[in-house]
Amino acid sequence: MKTNRCSHREFIRRYHFHQKMIRLEQILLLALLLGLWEGAARLGWLNDFIFSCPSRVINCAVEMASNGSLFVHMGTTLLETMASFLIVTVVGILAAILLWMFRSLSEVMEPYLVMLNSLPKSALAPVLIVWLGNNMKTIIVAAVSVAIFGTIITLYTSFREVDQDKLKLIQVLGGNRLQAMTKVLLPGSIPTVISSMKVNIGLCLVGVIIGEFLASKQGLGYLIIYGSQVFPFTGIQTPRHRNADVPGPFLFNPLPPIPLSHLFHKNTVSLLFSGHGFRS
Repeated sequence: MKTNRCSHREFIRRYHFHQKMIRLEQILLLALLLGLWEGAARLGWLNDFIFSCPSRVINCAVEMASNGSLFVHMGTTLLETMASFLIVTVVGILAAILLWMFRSLSEVMEPYLVMLNSLPKSALAPVLIVWLGNNMKTIIVAAVSVAIFGTIITLYTSFREVDQDKLKLIQVLGGNRLQAMTKVLLPGSIPTVISSMKVNIGLCLVGVIIGEFLASKQGLGYLIIYGSQVFPFTGIQTPRHRNADVPGPFLFNPLPPIPLSHLFHKNTVSLLFSGHGFRS
């Protein structure tokens, strides 16, 4: 018994040490990439006017944070991403369950789901603006359209691959399809659901950025499209454009908050399920 406890403690110690090493390597890799970017800009290997550099982006982000404009844009994008992510998750799970419960419905809908999933979602954004108007609802719908069809297909495929022997056992014992779904189907598909959620976070963020390109006056997508169209050639270091709350250097590099937002969402999902032993 004592030997088993020692082995368990040793396993936990090694696990935590491995996790710390992974985090350290991730931080070192990020520092290396930022250092290479900064060095290449300072040495003239990259055109710092077009590509900027981490130090200028940080200075600009601090300036935007000081007047609150950075938090307004990031908050808008995070709100739209979370709303679309929740819609995709709930609707995707419910639709996949419905297709699993009614086989004839799945046979009818499967080719349409594949076709809709293959559509170029960015091409739908202008149509959505005409249908829904230039507002946040259009951006959320655009983000949902990016991820929803792939989610339904992935989850439905996972439901079909659940152990059939367990489902037959439920039937032999007198259980119905609802009990089979709650006792076998959903518990057996939790790893796939969590994996799909992690992917959907990134897809919803991409969809939100696409929507903000066309139908927004706030958000990270707005910063990107504004920076790609307006170049303040005079006073490039710190002055603002008089018609926008966007400092000069940030116009060329509004991209860093996007992967940070994705990491925030992804780590949030991981933390929600970290205590349940689910890894994907």
